[in-house]
Amino acid sequence: MLETAILGLLNESPLHGYELRKRLNLLLGSFRAFSYGTLYPALKALVARGLIETADPEPTATTGRTARPPSGKAPLTTGRRGRIAYQLTPEGKEHLQTVLSSSGPAAWEDENFDVRFALFAQTDAETRLRILEGRRIRLTERLEAVREAAARTRERLDEYTLELQRHGLEQVEREVRWLDGLITTERDRARGRDRDHTTGAPDAPSPRSKERG
Repeated sequence: MLETAILGLLNESPLHGYELRKRLNLLLGSFRAFSYGTLYPALKALVARGLIETADPEPTATTGRTARPPSGKAPLTTGRRGRIAYQLTPEGKEHLQTVLSSSGPAAWEDENFDVRFALFAQTDAETRLRILEGRRIRLTERLEAVREAAARTRERLDEYTLELQRHGLEQVEREVRWLDGLITTERDRARGRDRDHTTGAPDAPSPRSKERG
């Protein structure tokens, strides 16, 4: 999950660790919080696999201290070391495209769906729709299972447990309605693209009638 998020952000532009962490928290902050202790081992592993590489360090402001120059030369100003930036390698780009084109059950699960959805702008339309439909099926199955369990145990639960159960049901129901809207939008866009393609296609040439002598 974190690996895909890192690759997706670096696919937009090279980033140094601090900026990458800020982008990750901005992108997924409402779902998860990332720490340096989690991020840097992941970056190191991606470098070792050849999926990302370090770019040229960013220039930094000088410290203002002047070193003693050799005789006859201008004073030298020392600066801080630049921050290391990371960028995708060609292998990393290929790996990311393979991940983004997948739409199997792993893309629908709770631990992966948020990241995949956040990278939908980099995902093709058919894959987006398959992921949304798969997620909706999974949540609908979960909703039915929770409702059946609630009906069986309602009499044995105290009021607070029942309230928590009700809250969970409402959350899933809201997400299903949200997915319904997204699926409708994706399908409408697909129909619009099909109409544009049909309208823009050149008319088939009509066969010429034979000239009569």
